[in-house]
Parts: sequence; C-alpha cells; structure tokens
Amino acid sequence: MLQVEQILHDRYQVLRQLGNNGIRQTWLAKDLQAHDTENSQVVVKLLAFGGAVQWDDLKLFEREAQILKQLNHPRIPQYIDYFCVDDRTLWFGLVQEYIPGESLKEKLTAGKRFTEKQAKKIATEVLKILMYLHELNPGVLHRDIKPSNLILGEDKHIYLVDFGAVQDKAAKEGVTFTVVGTYGYAPMEQYGGRAVPASDLYALGATLIYLLTGVSPAELPQKDLRIQFSNLVNLSPGFVKWLQKLTEPAPEQRFTTASQALDALRNGLAVKSATLTPLPPRKPFINNSGCGINNTTEQVPEEIQGWNWGAFLLPWFWLWSNQVWVGLFCFVPQIGWIMTIGLGAKGNEWAWKSRRWRSIEQFKDHQRGWAIAGLLIGAPISIVLWAGAIALLKSVF
Repeated sequence: MLQVEQILHDRYQVLRQLGNNGIRQTWLAKDLQAHDTENSQVVVKLLAFGGAVQWDDLKLFEREAQILKQLNHPRIPQYIDYFCVDDRTLWFGLVQEYIPGESLKEKLTAGKRFTEKQAKKIATEVLKILMYLHELNPGVLHRDIKPSNLILGEDKHIYLVDFGAVQDKAAKEGVTFTVVGTYGYAPMEQYGGRAVPASDLYALGATLIYLLTGVSPAELPQKDLRIQFSNLVNLSPGFVKWLQKLTEPAPEQRFTTASQALDALRNGLAVKSATLTPLPPRKPFINNSGCGINNTTEQVPEEIQGWNWGAFLLPWFWLWSNQVWVGLFCFVPQIGWIMTIGLGAKGNEWAWKSRRWRSIEQFKDHQRGWAIAGLLIGAPISIVLWAGAIALLKSVF
C-alpha cells in the first residue's frame, strides 16, 4: 500500500488517493521535476500486476498509455509519463495532467439536478471531443462515457477522462477484445465486442438522461430495450426526441457520427424514427407569479433568474411598474446605493413575486424593455451625474 508523500519513479510524490476500484489506484501527486511549480500536480494511475489483475487488464492499461500519448485536445488530460516500478510486486504507472474540478457524478451525488440548457451545453462539449476522437486516423473509441468520467473543470468546461476502456479502430477484424464498459451506459453491441462511434453516442445519451432525471439509467425502466425517461422530465419535445434517437438500442437507428448529432442538436433538426416512443403530454406550467415577495415555498422559474439591468439602472421608476415596494428604500440617501445593487441582483425574483404576470414570455418582454431603457437613459444620466460630482469635488479641493 502506498503512503502519502511516498515518491514514485524518483519524480512523483503522492499526495492523496483519488480512487481505488480494486484493480487500479488513482492518486493525486506532485511532479518534482515540473518546470511550473504552481501547476505541478498530476494524476498517477497505478496497476499492480498479479493477483486479481489479469493479462487483459494489463493490455488495457498499456493501450490507454499508448493512445493517450498520441492525443492532443484541450479537453482531454495530457499524457505525461508511463513507467514500471518493481517493488516486491510489478507496478505500472500512468501519469496525466491534473484537471481541477468535480466529476458530474460528484455533482449528482451532492443533489445537483441539471436543466435542459445545462444538459445541452454538456452534450455540445462532449460531442466536440468525440468528433476529435472518432475522426482521428485511426479513430479512437472511448467506450466508457459516464458521469464519473466527465469532469466539470474550474473553467466551467467539460473534460473527458479515464481512457481505460479505449479502443483503437485500427485493430484487425476478428480480433477478440476485452468486454468493457459500464452497465446502463454501454449499448448491447459493445458487450459483443462490436463497438462503433455510435456506441459512444449511446453512452452520452444515457449520461444526459441521468443528469436530467437524477436516476441512473441502469435503474430506469425499459420498453423494447429503450430507456423510459420522458415522464420524469419537463423538456422540449425536440430535445426528448434527440435523446431517444441517441439511445436507440440498434446502432443503425442512432446518429451515425458525433458531428451529425451535434448538427441536429444545434439546429433543432427534425429527428425522424419510426420506433421513437410517443411523447407524453408535457407537465403543465404552473404560474406562481404574484405569490408575494416573502413567499419562500413557491419557486421562481430558473429561466428568468439573473441580473436585472432595468432595476439597477432605473431603480426609481422600475419599482413602480413592477410593484416592488421594498425598492422605495433606494430613495433613502444612506442606503439607496445598497438597495440599487439589491434590485439589480434580486429584481427578477422580486418582480415575479410582486405582481401577477400572464406568462414567462410577458415577464421577459417587460424586463427587456426596462433594460433597454436603462441602457439608453439610466446609464447616460448616471455617467453625467458622476462626472458632475467628480468635477465639483475637484473644484472644491
């Protein structure tokens, strides 16, 4: 068993264990030979040959190192080193760039639920990575896309990690591959050793379904081998059909390539399939506007949350039309500027709860009008007032 601060290969000082699945250990370590000491942290994967570890495990480990060495993509951790340590048992080590952040699995475990907008952003970023992998010559299949292998970095971008199940499509036909993948995410053809680019797309679709429902795809019901999830979410019909096509049991009925899937997602192209599960009626939207500013039980729609420029730039007028009477504090000289910032930050929520709106669209149109007025009228007036105040101070002092 490794000890914290132990040095491997005369270079990597282990700091803490990140994971242990019984066959592989993953450690956060410090590269003592790194030129940039501020970014010297790396990930060291270790595999001890012998015991429960078989030749197939070692072949996968070596294949991961060989393929990673050839990859160069900003959303895939860079290969750094591969070494062997003979210390009473045969240890093999693979070193990669460390990506600070959290896996999507950790987010789910913490109770995070993802919106359609967030899921589409994740899908877009992963599809771009898959386009790079699949279009290499020879193409590369990841074969184990799932929430724990997708890292949301501190820069808010998605990174694809753990290429332990990777397959190089240059392998000759007829060669027997080790069956890899995770139940619920790996499609049927992958268990038969016939993975194709659409197999990674299926795994991505199953991952997105987990993010949206909060339920692992392995635990969701199936009908004709299709994951049944549409009754658990409130998504646009087009996005539901897109996810259904992505997770079709038969690979020929899915999108053929990652670029094709991305085009359909971006452009809202019609997804045609005679075998798609009919969509259930969408959950009715409950308009809880006008529930009262102190009401903490009613939810404010996520799509209207955010900074309100109209309330920030024209607080004295905005509060009347939106009936946000707490905003009257902006007329108090001592605290007026604090209330102005508060109106900018909480204006959408307070306005939604303060008066009754016909729909979210009406609310958005109303606030958009105030934002335009604020930029055209409020901002210039504020600039003039500040310039006058500064000039007055200069003349006095």
